[in-house]
Amino acid sequence: MQSAKASEFPRRILLAVTGLTPQVVTETLYALAHGPDAWIPTEVHLVTTREGAERARLALLSEQPGWFDRLLRDYALPAIAFGNDHIHVLRNAQGQPLDDIRTLQDNQHAADQITELVRSLTADDSAALHVSIAGGRKTMGYYLGYALSLFGRPQDRLSHVLVSEPFESSWNFFYPTPYEHIIQVKGEKLADCRHARVDLADIPFVRLREGLPERLRVGHVLFSQAVGAANRALLPPRLQLDVKRRSVLADEEVISLGPTEFTVLYWLARRRQTGEPEVDWSTREAAEEFLATAAQVMNPASGEYERLERAFNGRMDDPKALGEYFEPQKSRINKAFTDALGEHAAQRYAITRSGGRGASRYGLPLFSDAIIIEETT
Repeated sequence: MQSAKASEFPRRILLAVTGLTPQVVTETLYALAHGPDAWIPTEVHLVTTREGAERARLALLSEQPGWFDRLLRDYALPAIAFGNDHIHVLRNAQGQPLDDIRTLQDNQHAADQITELVRSLTADDSAALHVSIAGGRKTMGYYLGYALSLFGRPQDRLSHVLVSEPFESSWNFFYPTPYEHIIQVKGEKLADCRHARVDLADIPFVRLREGLPERLRVGHVLFSQAVGAANRALLPPRLQLDVKRRSVLADEEVISLGPTEFTVLYWLARRRQTGEPEVDWSTREAAEEFLATAAQVMNPASGEYERLERAFNGRMDDPKALGEYFEPQKSRINKAFTDALGEHAAQRYAITRSGGRGASRYGLPLFSDAIIIEETT
């Protein structure tokens, strides 16, 4: 479905931010339906304040004037799901609807709610999302656009609606009608809605989704968490290993590893920290070094080391067998970093290979001062 055109997705969602001008919804819908690549949503969602929600209900969803259904009838558009439950009212820390976004706390809660809404809508692989930031306060539009940058996929779009003069900012204008419809515009002048022009300005945005940890893409997330995760790849790496607790932190995030994976990581980290070169782990020398390291790290009462020794029986002089033992460990370690940090940030820690076939060497892409090891006391 990722390769399909946005218009071919079975679920097509228009998400708009509105304040005191619910016209943004009908203007954007009109432009989408009449653009060169017609895109008609199957559902519409709004993010707004308490007063913005009331204005949207009265102007768009009422029987009269009922501008949303009126637009569908005027242009013979198919049914589009849009009701009171599609209007998402921003709330404060106490769960009360916000009348406006003025304080720092209001901004934080608005950012978190907008981020979570975008995350949930983009979690559906069968959906294409079109986001309009034409309405509402500038901060609301900023958070909505940033959230799409964090979670947007190839089929998702971001736009701003452009309305020609003298219809722009007129409360009486909702879309260009296919018949004569006279309204009052700025300066108490009269104008015919048939002559209005409405266009969409596509806004390019950087897609950061693949750089986020999987847990942030599938679970509830705060705005600050998502931004922090996206920024990690730009920060200097910092790897911390506690041998006694067998714990690993990267960028202050816990990396979950089993006993053997921890030992492999510790082995490579210690080599990097002490300035030793990358290791060819298909050699007997490397295997013996690894087993000696494991004897220091593994709990002698757990039987872990004995099981590890047995795993190396018959492998010590077989380069292919040794490589086949370490490769899955490498893959699990790299996956653990990706799961915790996201793909881009994890690349700073991933075990990498250098050299050609028959001379492969493995190590961590870290400087020694990026590694902190707390040894067993």
